[in-house]
Amino acid sequence: MVRDTHALFNTLDPSPFKEKDLDDDAEEFIVGWAREFPPDAQPALRIHLKEYPANDPTPMIAESIHNYFGYRARLIEMDLRQLMRQARTSLLIGLSFLAGCFFASRYLLSAELGTWGGLLRESLTIAGWVAMWRPMQLYLYDWWPLKRRSRIYRKLGQAPVEVVPPEGA
Repeated sequence: MVRDTHALFNTLDPSPFKEKDLDDDAEEFIVGWAREFPPDAQPALRIHLKEYPANDPTPMIAESIHNYFGYRARLIEMDLRQLMRQARTSLLIGLSFLAGCFFASRYLLSAELGTWGGLLRESLTIAGWVAMWRPMQLYLYDWWPLKRRSRIYRKLGQAPVEVVPPEGA
């Protein structure tokens, strides 16, 4: 239950009401609640107001919430594209370094160098594979949370919104 419509939105945001940021606590509550839904479910928001204004605030609040979560989804999708660009760059750097390490260990270090040469060859091989750690982390794991958050924000950006007046109003 929310005191009034202003409690939903960030009071420090000077934007017009339809374009205001949600209050941090309200956003955290709504997103946390939406995470509990199965991935294929469409959540609906029901907001209970203690102080109901004279005019029905539902269209304005629904538009504001849709604008906010749609905007947040677009920001996260931009972050995801940037992460994938970083992953491609990291992969190119990692593969180049790995190839350089393999080349150096195979062609520049002869077998005649003995134990120290063998140690250096193995060290180059390990260093080359370690250079591949970050690209693999980006491609295999780091994009999941962004994709999931984007999906949740997209759903909230399209969720039906109902504003409920206090009982007896």
